[in-house]
Amino acid sequence: MPLYRISIGTPGEASHPDALKAAVAEFFSMLIFVFAGQGSGMAFNKLTYNGSPTPSGLISAALAHAFALIVAVSVGANISGGHVNPAVTFGAFVGGNITFIRAIVYWIAQLLGSVVACWLLKLATGGLETSAFALSSGVTAGNALVFEIVMTFGLVYTVYATAVDPRRGNLGTIAPIAIGFIVGANILVGGAFDGASMNPAVAFGPAVVSWTWTNHWVYWAGPMIGATFAALVYDNVFIVDSTHEQLPVTDY
Repeated sequence: MPLYRISIGTPGEASHPDALKAAVAEFFSMLIFVFAGQGSGMAFNKLTYNGSPTPSGLISAALAHAFALIVAVSVGANISGGHVNPAVTFGAFVGGNITFIRAIVYWIAQLLGSVVACWLLKLATGGLETSAFALSSGVTAGNALVFEIVMTFGLVYTVYATAVDPRRGNLGTIAPIAIGFIVGANILVGGAFDGASMNPAVAFGPAVVSWTWTNHWVYWAGPMIGATFAALVYDNVFIVDSTHEQLPVTDY
């Protein structure tokens, strides 16, 4: 990947009206996504009186996250690109589609959106626990790291194929659906092992509100590594310099 496409940006970019509007869009998209995703898990626990996880619960979580992410990406696409994930933002930076300064602005908004969503859930449910992501019995941090790398690779690879590739054509219209579906599918695979985060912000909000940080690093390292691999692979193998164009922020 040519290094000239990676851009740090300028300090003034962080306070530019367009960047601030994009940050607000990321904040609300993340709030929508986490409120529905984390809330579905809390609702299941309430209905089962905090019973053991079941296949139906896993399916419910996958559907809730898939549907919520389709909406969250769609409503933010025209303003911020609808990243709704610090790993997706980092993947966009690695591919030269967003500056590092703007990525930091997005990360702050995404993390705040997740924290606020979890606080609102705790308030609305009368203080029910917003459970932090955790490893299942018999799953090591190394196992979870591999899960997060592979699952996030699939997610960011899908983002590149449907939303970033300049040859995407009409495929871009279904990008939010494809992105939501791959997240839902990955939850069906990894949900029983490490919760299937694929998103540092999704793990960060519950960790802050419950103040539980055990193995939290896995939910940052895995997605960031997976996103980097996906961006490098897709950009170097499938997007050639002759057809690659710097994309506007609304297209990631």
